[in-house]
Amino acid sequence: MTITEDVFVDFDSPRSLADRAYVAIRDQLIMLEIPPLAPIDDEALSTRLGLGRTPVREALKRLETERLVVSYPRRGTFATAVDISDLRDVCEVRTVLEPTAARRAAVVAPRWRRDELRGLALRVASLEAPRMGRIELMRWDVTVHRSVYRAAGNPYLEDTLTRYYHLATRIHCLFLDRMDQVGHHVHEHAALLTAIADGDADRAEAVSRDHVVGFETAVRAVL
Repeated sequence: MTITEDVFVDFDSPRSLADRAYVAIRDQLIMLEIPPLAPIDDEALSTRLGLGRTPVREALKRLETERLVVSYPRRGTFATAVDISDLRDVCEVRTVLEPTAARRAAVVAPRWRRDELRGLALRVASLEAPRMGRIELMRWDVTVHRSVYRAAGNPYLEDTLTRYYHLATRIHCLFLDRMDQVGHHVHEHAALLTAIADGDADRAEAVSRDHVVGFETAVRAVL
């Protein structure tokens, strides 16, 4: 299985054509493959994705509620801007909820899930970051965070965190070329995953909080 397949398919398991369209377009938006403020051509997307226009339009409506696209009467639909002024607000939410999810995962995750996270920790620790593209590293980042959200066992917490994580990822991707510590940022996840696998709730919570604060600090350092 390739890393791209690792990242999204296992988490989303699209059940309908609209779900498939949503996942595909969302991933392009959060990785800035569809640039901020770019017009969204639903007909071109339908052709590229091999899906009808109706599923694509349904997906775009869903993405608008998640602040990833915006529609204007008579003008069309556009990718939302990546506004650096949103960084503080997004990180404020994540600084509370990410540690909550990490602590909860360390407490409630079943043995098989802990083994899964421990295996992921080993994979992350062994990544040869200098040889990897930054977008590929960010896809590993997605894998880790969504694995923790899933391990927390609270679907409402998972949905909320996933939404804010996507907004944070767009900000991160906007500045990837100016950031020197992307590999280090991803490698930090090994300690988080290991703490959860060990059932060390205090450490998992602390590492998670430091990681989110570190993300904000790293972005602000290159502004």
